[in-house]
Amino acid sequence: MRRLVWAAGLLPALALGAAACGGSGGSGGSKAAPEPATSSPPAVSSPAPGSQSSGQAAATGTLVAVNGSKLGMILTDSQGRTLYLFEKDSATMSACDGACATAWPPLTTTGTPQAGAGVSAADLGTLTRADHSVEVTYHGHPLYYYSGDQKAGDTNGEGSTAFGASWYVLNPSGNKIDND
Repeated sequence: MRRLVWAAGLLPALALGAAACGGSGGSGGSKAAPEPATSSPPAVSSPAPGSQSSGQAAATGTLVAVNGSKLGMILTDSQGRTLYLFEKDSATMSACDGACATAWPPLTTTGTPQAGAGVSAADLGTLTRADHSVEVTYHGHPLYYYSGDQKAGDTNGEGSTAFGASWYVLNPSGNKIDND
């Protein structure tokens, strides 16, 4: 009988301990802040720890930031990956889908885009793509990654004319940086 009472008292404690160890978050050590939902980074890049791919919901939208590069201060995502504009786009429609969107993945969001330091919240917006995903825009330009960028800060797509128009990195005002 004593064993049965002791075991009955132990089960809730074990359940509580298991709940504390598993599930959401964990404790101790450095805890990373949750990342906003974004489109998947370029296929050649591995996602940064804590980043989410498109389709995963988050309480806030994608963060657009400003970071330094060899081209000066440029727009990036929260992980420092360079964002580009495509001159063939309009403010309300992306002209990049199919093979283009594979080479130049759009920056998508599941919530309202968020402005990081140096980014004008008033210039952030969204448009709905043909595939029904929501792409982030800045200063009237839909935003993209470039699959040829290997790491944060790369600007290998700058000045490309792939898919019928030019691609440019954006400055914090939302204007293209023409490195030619």
